[in-house]
Amino acid sequence: MITQDEFYKRFENKEKEALLGGGVERIEKLHQSGRLTARERVDILLDPGSFVELDKYMTHRTSEFGMDRQKIAGDGVVSGYGKIDGRLVYVFAQDFTVFGGTLSRANADKIIKVMDLAMKMGAPVIGLNDSGGARIQEGVQSLAGYADIFYRNVRSSGVIPQISAILGPCAGGAVYSPAITDFIFMVKDTSYMFVTGPDVIKTVTHEEVTKDELGGAMTHNSKSGVAHFVAPTDEQCLMMIRELMGFLPSNNMEDPPVQVSADDPDREDEKLQTLVPADPNKPYDMKELIYTVIDDGNFFEVMPHYAQNMVVGFARLDGRPVGIVANQPAVLAGVLDINSSIKAARFVRFCDTFNVPLITFVDVPGFLPGTAQEFGGIIKHGAKLLYAFAEATVPKITVITRKAYGGAYDVMSSKHIGADVNFAFPGAEIAVMGPDGAVNILYREKLDEEQKQKAVENYRETFANPYKAAELGYIDEIIYPRQTRRKLIQALEMTQNKVDSLPGKKHGNIPL
Repeated sequence: MITQDEFYKRFENKEKEALLGGGVERIEKLHQSGRLTARERVDILLDPGSFVELDKYMTHRTSEFGMDRQKIAGDGVVSGYGKIDGRLVYVFAQDFTVFGGTLSRANADKIIKVMDLAMKMGAPVIGLNDSGGARIQEGVQSLAGYADIFYRNVRSSGVIPQISAILGPCAGGAVYSPAITDFIFMVKDTSYMFVTGPDVIKTVTHEEVTKDELGGAMTHNSKSGVAHFVAPTDEQCLMMIRELMGFLPSNNMEDPPVQVSADDPDREDEKLQTLVPADPNKPYDMKELIYTVIDDGNFFEVMPHYAQNMVVGFARLDGRPVGIVANQPAVLAGVLDINSSIKAARFVRFCDTFNVPLITFVDVPGFLPGTAQEFGGIIKHGAKLLYAFAEATVPKITVITRKAYGGAYDVMSSKHIGADVNFAFPGAEIAVMGPDGAVNILYREKLDEEQKQKAVENYRETFANPYKAAELGYIDEIIYPRQTRRKLIQALEMTQNKVDSLPGKKHGNIPL
């Protein structure tokens, strides 16, 4: 008869076996490549001692290709729940030491379980991805597992925050689930994303490309726009996820967590009085304004390497999380183009989904002209940003710092598409276009140089100021730049109980 001690001994042996994953040798190899194990990652991500693991002993159910002789407890994914800053989150971490982190049916079932629990409990899901894709030995069962995950990603979208970290090479089906989630983090030099790898590309199209060029962290952060954040190491990536979670609610029925702020809400900064140059063609750094007005200069920028003519990210004003959207005059004069429109539109929709108020800083000369933009569909892509702002029902506060020309004025959270409070600096220019272009069209070169100069000055006097818009009620208040922080906080307080709803419908048809 088996003794109680033997029960416990067997249990302890199983525990040790499960904790080792693919074994000491593979763990060392992973460490040599600059990556952490799945369990190490979970421990760093979550509050100490808060992780509760589920399905620790689950194994695959395949016998083909000798797989019945290779069963490892956990089957290549660590899953469960824990806390970040005391708040419940669900997490799964793929274990590259077990079959290269490939997805099996059993593996998918573990991920599905935490996703279903997350939806029931209204808590975020964080996926730490490190996977070679579908497990070939399982064929369609593995593909079915992926599709089940994708289905839940879509059902969860807009209900609970979904965060993906790419912490190794992820290929094929392994990249589609992250693509549906809200934010993607990557690690420089160790993480890759591609649908087809360099070898397949070489065979099919005869293009020579390295893993890094094709799907490295900087490729997806600066060129493709697939990823939102890049970190130098696994550890820093996980700490960035913790920071992001501090700005977000647990689900779409809650408000983002408010923190106590020691930063004076009435603080003024004289340097803002001279930040925006009097010369309308002179660039300045919009981030300086952002860093100055927000709490403690803590700006968590999203997609900082992509479409840099648009700045988006999270900050706090008097402890309350806000989403910031801003033209960047220091890059391409802050013009709207395809990439910046898409970048801002997706961010606006995320903030609206999760009840994060939107602060928009406007200095935009218009849309970028040219055949590349027109052939690329600037009309459709620019309309995405217009659609996103018009659809958003969260508090929307806009500050025009300088130029707001043409259709770009309308698109950048103007009063006409539902902004609640619209401010302008005294030097703001709100018009159909700049004075020179306007005079050329109005007078069709019928004027000599002196008359033309006079007409330009006259146009500037009439339109290159915020007073016409203020007379019409399109601008609620003209403010001193140094007062920006106080005015934004007052407007946030005023709008915090805002109730607005869209007409009853299944969903709109955003111009994709």
